[in-house]
Amino acid sequence: MTLPDVEAFERAGLEAWPGIEVKWDGSWVRRAAGGYTKRANSTQCLDPEDGEDADLRLISASSWMVIRRIKPVFRITPLSSPDLNEALDEGGWQTIGDSHLFAMELGSHEPDAEAKLLPALDPVFLSAQKHLQGYSDATVLAMRNLLATLAVPATGVVLYSDGQPVASALMAISNGIVVTGNVITDKTRLRQGLAGAMMRSGLDWARREGATVAALSVGADNAGAQALYAGLGYTHQYDYAYRIPRQV
Repeated sequence: MTLPDVEAFERAGLEAWPGIEVKWDGSWVRRAAGGYTKRANSTQCLDPEDGEDADLRLISASSWMVIRRIKPVFRITPLSSPDLNEALDEGGWQTIGDSHLFAMELGSHEPDAEAKLLPALDPVFLSAQKHLQGYSDATVLAMRNLLATLAVPATGVVLYSDGQPVASALMAISNGIVVTGNVITDKTRLRQGLAGAMMRSGLDWARREGATVAALSVGADNAGAQALYAGLGYTHQYDYAYRIPRQV
């Protein structure tokens, strides 16, 4: 099986981790979600050929984000226009959040008996995320507001041990691609196979829901997570990063 191209993965990501407010400018898409995650509060270009007036459009997109009380952020992928990249370089924008997109053909995975699948807005799932991520009430509310806009099949996954949540993630399916996000494991119980058990349980759900490909993002400096995902069958597809204005 040939895996989808970069654009297919990026468009799946737009649906699996949506913005609350979205505005298109040609193939540039601006998204705002109250500041919860850079991905949902950024601008990105989905066509390398769409670079006309990049400097002016960069200013326009930045102003759009500032008006919505979010920091200007550009998500840079292999689809980003060279003209946009040049405009960002000339403006001294910093690069942060170097990351990889991992993906694989979705095969069979054995679910764990201690894993629960919950609606994305289920208070039990949100509570598990709050506990494991260390979120404040305000951050949980922002997360909930974002998840309320999901328009594709999705599930929260929570793995329990001794009645306590020990690993969790969100999985959403767009165009046959299950995108996993918000992966978290109890920091006091790392390297016990908990994240793998949680992931396999969610991937089993996705396969039963008709997904044929799985994808997720992982930090370029997170060797442990990369090893976990490689063990599940994921392979590196491409790199991306974020650009933010120069700090003064």
